[in-house]
Amino acid sequence: MQFFPLPAAFVGGEIVDMISNSGAVAKLVLLGLLAFSLISWSIILTKWSLLRRARMQSGRFVRAFRKAQRLQDIAAVAEQFKPSPLVGVFEGGYEEYKRQAQTSGTIRNLLSIQRGMQIGASEEITRLERNMPWLAITAAVTPFVGLFGTVWGIIDAFHGLGTAGAATLRAVAPGISEALITTAAGLAAAIPAVIAYNLIGASIREFASRSDDFALEVLNAVEHSQAQAPVAEVRR
Repeated sequence: MQFFPLPAAFVGGEIVDMISNSGAVAKLVLLGLLAFSLISWSIILTKWSLLRRARMQSGRFVRAFRKAQRLQDIAAVAEQFKPSPLVGVFEGGYEEYKRQAQTSGTIRNLLSIQRGMQIGASEEITRLERNMPWLAITAAVTPFVGLFGTVWGIIDAFHGLGTAGAATLRAVAPGISEALITTAAGLAAAIPAVIAYNLIGASIREFASRSDDFALEVLNAVEHSQAQAPVAEVRR
């Protein structure tokens, strides 16, 4: 015996019927909410994939960095770990390190190397945050868009009720139920956007913290390389 497919099909059919019987304004609102939802889900899936690759490559890059004997060695293989934002941090500092070594043969200003890594970290975090405002807009706007469709539908239902002159619940209930679909659609678009915005934002803040820690680790490596070997090798 099958108990669940029939009610599910019944409910789905009822929803389709209510949407098809709704007014032009409600259909326009539902179409707009669908567009918001599709765009936000596209951003969510893209960001999750990007962050997953970045997290995996960051772990590998840090392990390779700690095993390397020279900064030049890690610079030669950094491109392999490009999805990691830590690569941008390293490259920002290494470019300044190489510039000082080629100019004077020694490292005279660690602060400028640190600033280079800060710029690299800022660029990487900005890249990770791209399109995030759209999730915030979706979370904030879609419930009100859905509510607008509901209010408009209820106004239309009561206007029809007044024209018909039949003041019964049976007469007004279908119009109100059709109007409430837009509120449900607005919440369905907003809730995933809210959850994803907070989770993805927390991951990006974690990467920002890791970038700061990694920049300190690179500065330590620069100081050690300066103390142990001539920096003039960077000219090669």
